Amino acid sequence: MPRLWDLLIAALVLVVIAVYSLLDESGNRGLDLGGIALLLAGTLALVFRRRFPLTVLAATLATIFPYYWFGYPDGPAILLPTVALFTVAAEAGLPRALLGGVAALAVFAVGEVDRPLATWGWVGLAAGSWLVAVISLGLLLRANRERRAERGLRVAEEQRLAIAREVHDVVAHSLAVINVQAGVGAHVAQRRPEEAHKALLAIKEASRSALTDLRATLAVVRGEPDRAPPPSLSRLPELLDSATAAGLSVQVSGEIGELPSAVDAAAFRITQEALTNIVRHAEASSVTIHFEHSDRAFELSVRDDGPHPVQAPPGNGLRGMRERAAALGGQLTAGPAEGGWLVRAVLPR
Repeated sequence: MPRLWDLLIAALVLVVIAVYSLLDESGNRGLDLGGIALLLAGTLALVFRRRFPLTVLAATLATIFPYYWFGYPDGPAILLPTVALFTVAAEAGLPRALLGGVAALAVFAVGEVDRPLATWGWVGLAAGSWLVAVISLGLLLRANRERRAERGLRVAEEQRLAIAREVHDVVAHSLAVINVQAGVGAHVAQRRPEEAHKALLAIKEASRSALTDLRATLAVVRGEPDRAPPPSLSRLPELLDSATAAGLSVQVSGEIGELPSAVDAAAFRITQEALTNIVRHAEASSVTIHFEHSDRAFELSVRDDGPHPVQAPPGNGLRGMRERAAALGGQLTAGPAEGGWLVRAVLPR
């Protein structure tokens, strides 16, 4: 089905050519039924120019050649192959556009065979310049369209990675706490039922928090309004409660201050993932979280006292934290420090 825009362009070209041809008297013969039929055929072909660019160019050249050969009024009839050649460049690329340009130049040369030789140089230069201009404009449109498509794909990929990070951080943190608490509950269920009861309550709270955050993430994917609280360091007590429930002693120092929403969300997720990694991988007993801010940057560090490998183990957690920091123009480092492990992020404000 032809696009409405293509129909309008074809109609506009036909009107311009018809009005000029009816008023012009420079041709050997006036515009009769034969000339009108040729113009209609070429215009009708333009309607399908996006779907069959090369075929449409050939059709317009096949109609414009006899139109000029039989001496019909000169002028804007050249718009027919011009629009078609522009479409070939925009839709089919440079090689096919050059092929179409050569064919157009050949038809033009045959149509001008009776022109005095003294004028051929200027005429050829004008025709060549016209072809170069038309092809260049078509290629420019094609390049702009490809850049927009590439930018759209890049944005979609960034959104996909952002959603993947959100799901990973939410699920990994909650499941880590649930796993620890389930182990505690199974261990003390017979001897200390009250401890098992506390573990079950911690599991209930961790799963509730995970479901809330997961619903918020899925709401963003579906385009629904997000009714869940956004990730923010104002929710730091939730993380501390989860870490304490997992058996860690947590100390917090420094001031958070007022942060841009993007920095606030990234800082929360980085802190959450750092605590998750400690619960899952480190045999740590205590964690120190420190916040520091200046006019230009906000810095957070999460340090534990558990044994760690010399190099960071591969995984989505550390990569996700680095991606969050890099997305804001900041940086994140993770590695052994003073008998434990240190995650340090510097985020521009």
